[in-house]
Amino acid sequence: MKWDLAKQDFKRYLQLERNLSNNSVEAYLNDVQKLESYCAYKQLALEDIDTRTIQQFLIFINEFNISPFTQARLLSGLKTFFSFLEIEYQIKSNPAALLESPRLNRKIPSVLNIQEIEALINAIDLSTLEGARNKAILEILYGCGLRVSELVNLKISNLFLDIEFIKVEGKGNKERLIPIGSTAIKYIKIYLDEIRPHIPVHAEAADIVFLNRRGKQLTRVMVFLIIKELAKKTGLSKPLSPHTFRHSFASHLVEGGADLRAVQDMLGHESITTTEIYTHIDKDYLQSIITQYHPRS
Repeated sequence: MKWDLAKQDFKRYLQLERNLSNNSVEAYLNDVQKLESYCAYKQLALEDIDTRTIQQFLIFINEFNISPFTQARLLSGLKTFFSFLEIEYQIKSNPAALLESPRLNRKIPSVLNIQEIEALINAIDLSTLEGARNKAILEILYGCGLRVSELVNLKISNLFLDIEFIKVEGKGNKERLIPIGSTAIKYIKIYLDEIRPHIPVHAEAADIVFLNRRGKQLTRVMVFLIIKELAKKTGLSKPLSPHTFRHSFASHLVEGGADLRAVQDMLGHESITTTEIYTHIDKDYLQSIITQYHPRS
């Protein structure tokens, strides 16, 4: 059993049978590549790997101070790989099956308050073509709670602005409909009607909403840089990324009383437990409850 053939077949399985996104497929293959490199160092063939090998590999990886979340994802990837080999290559057993992932503490995500979001959006220079585009980007990130990959792959043909909905392709190429508010609609229309027609659009990006100045699809990295520059401009010191707007979108909906199942659908979460992280209550609210209702306050 050769590594290259096993990885090639595993990739095909992830793409065709699991219907995973390109980013997810690459993550799985990177996990397998790490184990392959370790086995080459230890002069072990793929069929020689047992549970002790995986344990020693995880101990070796841990010396690089990777986070428990990364360790858990790595082990999950290896379990999927060997489960595939059990079926496809009929190996005797999955050497990773009985290994437990590190215990994870779910962290409350960093969110922006409404004033901070407004400050970032108001810092955009609307006198430039890029500024009008960036305004629409931030309005839709916060207004619809998109992942950055969903944003850069958003298609014009999936905008149903007349009925105030957009369709996005999420993880695993799963599609979902998300309501879009009037403010985001306003600035997307400005961008599409007044800015985008002046960009020399490349043929492969003809149906893509957000383009760079050369008419190509905007990249994830570029969206990160846009937000980092605005944070610098406003003096915002919080950790900030496109995902912060997604967290803020969900947190503000839940704090405002939105049904958790509805938020789950809009975010595209498979499990409600992932969405429940947004049910955290801010300290000011807790303090007001104590002050108002506790007899010793």
